[in-house]
Amino acid sequence: MTTAAVGAPGSPRRYLHSLWLLSARDLRVRYATSALGYLWSVLDPLVMSAIYWFVFTQVFDRTVGHEPYIVFLITALLPWVWFNSAVSDFTKAFSKDARLVRSTAIPRSIWVNRIVLSKGIEFLCSLPVLALFAIATGATVGWGILLFPVAVVLQTMLLVGLGLLVAPLCVIYTDLERTTRLILRALFYASPVIYGVSDLPGVFQELAAFNPLSGIFTMYRAAFFPETWDSFVVVVGAVLCVAVLALGAWVFRRLERPVLKEL
Repeated sequence: MTTAAVGAPGSPRRYLHSLWLLSARDLRVRYATSALGYLWSVLDPLVMSAIYWFVFTQVFDRTVGHEPYIVFLITALLPWVWFNSAVSDFTKAFSKDARLVRSTAIPRSIWVNRIVLSKGIEFLCSLPVLALFAIATGATVGWGILLFPVAVVLQTMLLVGLGLLVAPLCVIYTDLERTTRLILRALFYASPVIYGVSDLPGVFQELAAFNPLSGIFTMYRAAFFPETWDSFVVVVGAVLCVAVLALGAWVFRRLERPVLKEL
């Protein structure tokens, strides 16, 4: 392939081409030896949804969420899996391919963005499952479906910002890899996945707004549950996504050279 076809070195076109190649490689490697292939991208959220649905509808009397509860769960669990798997991979974004990171002239941010893109493709490929459950349970689609792409963009911004923070810090402070896993476990229950923001008591509703995932999940759910819409939560979440992206870019520029010395 000629240089003209992929752009000059350092050009945005060359960057995007390299980003796509690396992301496609990640997906091929992940599924090359898997018999189930694509199904793995939906199996995890499906199993989690089934467990929580069974516990909260068949074992206990559920007082949170909306009907159909399985759709309520899946609309947040699918983006949560994207978030959780991407942040987990950020901790090894540089150390996993240390030789390539050191030797290539590609901007090092590509090692973060390729994770966001590959995990995002898996998320998009899992959306037909949400559609099937919505049809099977008779869930109605409202005006909120127009906000679905906006939620995807905001989550992408949030993940890129977090990746630019987490990836270099985990190279310099290796204990952060384990710490990140613990934070993710706690964050799952601190985010409105099995419940909605409106289900929280008192001041916890206001506190939940400062978790950017609350606004993102609210936007996803608005497609099927417009009654869950909360403008304050969404606006605060959007502002935080932009802030995290800006902070991540600033920190990454400051730490890029120290990271290369550590690798």
